[in-house]
Amino acid sequence: VQLQASGGGMVQPGGFLRLSCAAPGSIFSVSVMGWYRQAPGKQRELVATMSRGGNSNYADSVKGRFTISRDSAKNTVDLQMNSLKPEDTALYYCNAKHLISDRNYWGQGTQVTVSS
Repeated sequence: VQLQASGGGMVQPGGFLRLSCAAPGSIFSVSVMGWYRQAPGKQRELVATMSRGGNSNYADSVKGRFTISRDSAKNTVDLQMNSLKPEDTALYYCNAKHLISDRNYWGQGTQVTVSS
């Protein structure tokens, strides 16, 4: 099972991007959905998560700039990223944490580069 992420790219500082991730319905409906990122030479870190009930959690570094949302009709989770900074440059991964099996599913990663 693989999640399908899209929407990465290159943008100037202060710009915006929107990432989207599609998951199989059987996974999406019983998972906490989220986004993680990994910059070169650094560990993968949590960016944002959203529960089935819509409760969201954000890394301090993105609060007020990024917004996570999920669409149960489409089985997708999006990450709207505004006011992007060079330090947001990383490979972004979509994640589904299955609440019954406790298994993690990952997308293939999509590159976000913030540079002038």
